[in-house]
Amino acid sequence: MPSAVYLDNNATTAVAPEVLEAMMPYLKDLYGNPSSIHTFGGQVMADVEAAREHLAALLGARPGEIIFTSCGTESDSSAIHSAARCLADRRHVVTTRVEHPAVRNVCRVLHDDLGYRLTEVGVDSQGRLDMDEYRDAVDDDTALVSVMWANNETGVVFPVEECAAIAKARGAIFHTDAVQVVGKLPVNLADSRIDMLSLSGHKLHAPKGVGALYVRRGTPFVPFVRGGHQESNRRGGTEAVPNLVALGRAAQLADQRIGDENTRVKALRDRLEKGLLATCPDARVNGGQTDRLPNTSNVSFEFVEGEAILLLLDQQGICASSGSACTTGSLEPSHVLRAMGVPFTAAHGSIRFSLSVYTTDQDIDRTLKAMPEIITRLREISPFGRGKPKTGAAKRSTK
Repeated sequence: MPSAVYLDNNATTAVAPEVLEAMMPYLKDLYGNPSSIHTFGGQVMADVEAAREHLAALLGARPGEIIFTSCGTESDSSAIHSAARCLADRRHVVTTRVEHPAVRNVCRVLHDDLGYRLTEVGVDSQGRLDMDEYRDAVDDDTALVSVMWANNETGVVFPVEECAAIAKARGAIFHTDAVQVVGKLPVNLADSRIDMLSLSGHKLHAPKGVGALYVRRGTPFVPFVRGGHQESNRRGGTEAVPNLVALGRAAQLADQRIGDENTRVKALRDRLEKGLLATCPDARVNGGQTDRLPNTSNVSFEFVEGEAILLLLDQQGICASSGSACTTGSLEPSHVLRAMGVPFTAAHGSIRFSLSVYTTDQDIDRTLKAMPEIITRLREISPFGRGKPKTGAAKRSTK
């Protein structure tokens, strides 16, 4: 059987061979505790700090502004709870209707359990943030604004610098979930108004179980995970050294490969979209007419079920997703597509294809060969499709 075609890189990525090689010594011989006073532990601490420097370089940040965490979700929770505590006299939080659950659900806890006002700003039919609504939402009572840099389902990129400037003008702390951006788009926090930024290692070819939170120098911060003195007293717990070293190496590789993401990978994504629209009638690219991540494509196939498409793709060794891996199993249509106003018959037949630097031309060829037959087969048996015309040119959505 041919090797798998993996087009689910927004869910997780393969650990790069160079990253695996870098972390192995810390799983074997270099097992010292970085907090130990002896030289054996001190050597390990030096390597942790080198990893911090590599990640800071990727972000255009200072090493001291980087707090290592266990994942993007922890980073998001740390940022949101810290802002709420540091600006405790303010009782308003602003986010968007299309945030990842790691942000959306924490903001709702502040609202439901702690009585904060919560404003979730909407998007248009292309997934673009409603900036007029956003400007009206941020006020003098706003403690925190959390706006994702790019959407995990559609890849639509938000104007976070403009959003940060508006938040700062009102005295609010601005946080962005950049889990899907870091390693795919250039980031330069030295010239930014962003106060806090979350990222996750397993989205950029590091292992699962490691992330980071950027906290701009001078931004007030209260630790979320308390314990020992680690991370300059900002995050307690013995450092997971192999993972931290791995994230540092992954950051180095990402810095080298940004150009490939934005040229070769984007060209593969565009070829995939063009082929699907040409061979699968009644298809649409969600967010296809605005700025998106170079690796992400969310395509709706009307009158069929997305889960059935994924099942048949899987039988041919092709991995994709119906949206966020964190909401797999839900029978509800994507909250992102609902916020965009995508019709029910299209939202239920939406597939996210997400590529990486390891995606090949052959991967795209196999997917383009498989999809028309799958869509035709499902429409023949779908109750949504009975009696519906299956002709007409497919197009990018303008709704």
